[in-house]
Amino acid sequence: MNPSDLPNLDANCFKQPDRDLLGDSLLHPPRILILYGSLRARSFSRLAAEEAGRLLTLMGAEVRFFNPEGLPLVDEANEQHPKVQELRELADWSEGQVWSSPERHGAMTGVMKTQIDWLPLTGGAKRPTQGKTLAVMQVCGGSQSFNVVNQLRVLGRWMRMITIPNQSSIAKAFMEFDENNRKKPSPYYNRLVDVMEELMKFTLLTRGHAQYLVDRYSERVESAEELSKRVNQRSI
Repeated sequence: MNPSDLPNLDANCFKQPDRDLLGDSLLHPPRILILYGSLRARSFSRLAAEEAGRLLTLMGAEVRFFNPEGLPLVDEANEQHPKVQELRELADWSEGQVWSSPERHGAMTGVMKTQIDWLPLTGGAKRPTQGKTLAVMQVCGGSQSFNVVNQLRVLGRWMRMITIPNQSSIAKAFMEFDENNRKKPSPYYNRLVDVMEELMKFTLLTRGHAQYLVDRYSERVESAEELSKRVNQRSI
C-alpha cells in the first residue's frame, strides 16, 4: 500500500506514526481488527471500514476484517459455532480494533451488537479485549448523529478497552462514496484519516504495556482470595 492507492490523501501532509517517538519496541506491525455492522451488498459502514483499513495499512498496520454474515444471534448457538470461533480468534489476535456501524432507529444495528456480544469479558485466565485500543465510527442516512459512537464508547469501556478520544460520524453516507465505492474527498474523509492516525499512535504507545496499564488492585485481591480458597480446600 502506498499513497497513490489513496488518491484523496494529501501525501505532503500525511505522516507515518513515529514508532521510536512513541516508544514502541515490538517488531511486528500493529494488529488491527475491523468490525462493521451491516450485511447489505453496498454497506456504507463496510465501505467506511474498508477505507479505514487502507489508511491503517498505509500507516504500517496489519489489518483483518470479520465478515458478520452467518454469525448467529447470542443464545441461538453455542460458542463452538465456526463464526463465533473465527470472531474470537481474531479478537485475541488483535492489539486494536475499529467498530463501524450504521445508525438504525437511533442506535447501532443488531449486526454490530451481536458481534460485540459474542466477545467474552473473560476467557479462562485472560480478558480477550482488555487493554486493546478501539476506534469507533458510524454512518448516517441523514444528518450527522453521534448516537452510535456514544453507544459504542460505552461498550468499549465495558469491554475494558482503551477507546481513543477521536471518532468518525459520516452524515448522508449515500452521498459520500463514489461509483467505485471509495470515500470522496471531504471534511469527513479528513476526520477518518485523523481517527486512524490517532488509533495507530495509541496502539503503538500502549500495546507493549497493555497488561500493566489494566492491572488492577481489586483483581489482585480477588486472585489472592481465590488462591487462598484453593489452598484451604486442598488441606481439608
